[in-house]
Amino acid sequence: MMNARRNSPSALRFAERRRREDEAPRLGEQVPGLLSLRLDIEERADAGGNSHTRHVVVDRAPAIFLIPCGDPRCTDGEHDLTSVVMRALRTRETSFHGEDECRGMVGTNASACTRLLRFEGTAAYAR
Repeated sequence: MMNARRNSPSALRFAERRRREDEAPRLGEQVPGLLSLRLDIEERADAGGNSHTRHVVVDRAPAIFLIPCGDPRCTDGEHDLTSVVMRALRTRETSFHGEDECRGMVGTNASACTRLLRFEGTAAYAR
């Protein structure tokens, strides 16, 4: 039973995302002077959505921002916010926002996932 869970598609996607995060450069090295980063995230679909806040630990965080799709039926879906977030941080923006459509597939008929993620970022820097 444990092997089936460990080899499930969602477990394999999680392991791949974790590997990419572990191999990524650290955020503090990529953005010197970054003191804090907060991402307010809202994910919506036709049937509703959810929101949460991610407080990033700058010293340990990877310089990669991957958010898994919130639909448990979605395969190969994630939101890669890395380019938008890193561009804002490298130009020392204190607030920024963006959105990303999921590119995964849902259900046995493999229809496109309709999830849309919107985010607001807030950053603070040393002078």
